[in-house]
Amino acid sequence: MPQHRFTFRAMAAQHEIVVDALDAVAAGNAAQAAIADVARIEAKYSRYRDDSVTTAINRAAGTAAPVAIDGETAALLRYAAQCHALSDGAFDLTSGVLRRAWDFRRVPPALPAPAAVDALRELIGWTEVEWDDGAIRLPRAGMEIDFGGIGKEYAADRAATILESHGIRHALVNLGGDVRTVGAQHDGTPWRVGIVHPRAPGNVIGSLELAGAAVATSGDYERFIEVDGRRYCHLLDARTGWPVDHWQSASVVAPVCTLAGTLATLAMLRADGDAFLRGQGFRFLLVDKKGRLVT
Repeated sequence: MPQHRFTFRAMAAQHEIVVDALDAVAAGNAAQAAIADVARIEAKYSRYRDDSVTTAINRAAGTAAPVAIDGETAALLRYAAQCHALSDGAFDLTSGVLRRAWDFRRVPPALPAPAAVDALRELIGWTEVEWDDGAIRLPRAGMEIDFGGIGKEYAADRAATILESHGIRHALVNLGGDVRTVGAQHDGTPWRVGIVHPRAPGNVIGSLELAGAAVATSGDYERFIEVDGRRYCHLLDARTGWPVDHWQSASVVAPVCTLAGTLATLAMLRADGDAFLRGQGFRFLLVDKKGRLVT
């Protein structure tokens, strides 16, 4: 059975869809439909576009008028509320404002002033957001929401759903390392997914087999700075405004990529990430601060 590969770029990363099917035309049509939906999600929720839902919500912060939202956006907000509760507030959709202080591209790298971080923390507060299935309002000027913490994983799930709707039964969606599979390979063999070594780019530290499931990885190696010999990664605890350093990476297997990504991020935010994931009942692979595997 031939495997058809389709590569594309979106959400500032390189992606791939692999379709295991005899009909190359059908595989191509399905993959292009999935790719188009990834682009749709990026356009709809990007904080960098003036015409996105996210920008409209943030632009109206502090005004009296709520911003109308559709069912898809309301579902993402409901999911974000569950993540906030599960993380005791460490995961907060309004914490994107912290990027105003944290610049992980700055040369030379430098830490933000604690006072600047504390000032931005005053704008974080998921419990203050007023929303329902039809509208949302950020009550204070300067507040923002940012779907970046769940957007790519959600797009991977949508892409897999679209492939299935086109009759595809064997496929793999890889959005920048967040993977969702449709069934196994055509011969019944599970898809094998390598987990990036957090301290050796280009190498793998482990692998997982998937069939009709997903795996997502969160780590301290994607965006970070080093100051005085210490690494500060882009994973910020919304309660403190500062990066976490409990683990080098966390990979979680779950039925859908959105859930896998959330659990991986929540594990990174917790010193007891391994106990947390065991309690959730999903397969995982953690790399601790010393580079040791915990599975």
